[in-house]
Amino acid sequence: MKKIEAIIRPLQLEAVKTALAEAGVTGMTASDVRGSGRAGGQRADSFRGEQYVIHLPPKIKLELTVRDEDVDAVIAVILEQARTGEEGDGKIFVLPAAEARRIRTGETGDRVL
Repeated sequence: MKKIEAIIRPLQLEAVKTALAEAGVTGMTASDVRGSGRAGGQRADSFRGEQYVIHLPPKIKLELTVRDEDVDAVIAVILEQARTGEEGDGKIFVLPAAEARRIRTGETGDRVL
């Protein structure tokens, strides 16, 4: 099993979520986060005529745990749906998931997914 963490733009969430559902992904967690990458994340904006700088822009963090054989397909879906071609599109991290356990039944392994 692998845990996939993807940091994406908030506006891309619905497209990514829909495409993952169509690909058979049944579970994920989405969190509102703020952050910046290599580009620093700072950008000027205005509100009611006042200029200000956004230092840590809002992002969405998706967390999914999938079977090893599904990792490449899930990453391909996220890349396709989250990419705008501009700085700040986000990143995908793949981590090993040593174990998963369903709290209700105590099941372990791939059956939990």
